[in-house]
Amino acid sequence: MIADTKKTAETKMAKALEALKNNFAKVRTGRAHAGMLDSVQVEYYGAMTPLSGVANVTLLDARTLGVQPFEKKMIQTIEKAIREGDLGLNPSVNSDIIRVPMPMMNEERRKELVKLVKGEAEDARVAIRNVRRDANNALKDALKSKVISEDEERRAQDDVQKMTDNSIKEVDKQFAVKEAELLAV
Repeated sequence: MIADTKKTAETKMAKALEALKNNFAKVRTGRAHAGMLDSVQVEYYGAMTPLSGVANVTLLDARTLGVQPFEKKMIQTIEKAIREGDLGLNPSVNSDIIRVPMPMMNEERRKELVKLVKGEAEDARVAIRNVRRDANNALKDALKSKVISEDEERRAQDDVQKMTDNSIKEVDKQFAVKEAELLAV
């Protein structure tokens, strides 16, 4: 019972950290990378589809992405989806390829991105604390139903708290790295 609860909490905290890492990867730092457009959804035959499902995304140079649609008629739809995405990008169509240049990042934009990253980090901390709460509630329920003793519950709660502390330290560490990356000129 206790081992299952701890294992579940540990798994969920690891997932929260992985989600944070993925969210941080989407925040650009001045260089173009193909993963930047992963969050873009395109309407494809009435269904919202990830951009990677309707086009090939390549790196043309350090500051430009190329989007090659699988179907030529999708060019306008893809261009519109990229423009309307929350990425601040302005794509341009060049015959059968969409060029997506990365604008230079000014100080104001860097600070906006740091705020965004800070919010992502806080969301991850909240998710980790929610996992801790759920684990502690499961332990309290087990104590009420007399499956475990009070000492076992106390030790298990301490272990869950240590996992929580370690996970939050990892969030803080990842945030500090990303913040330094964003503020570096």
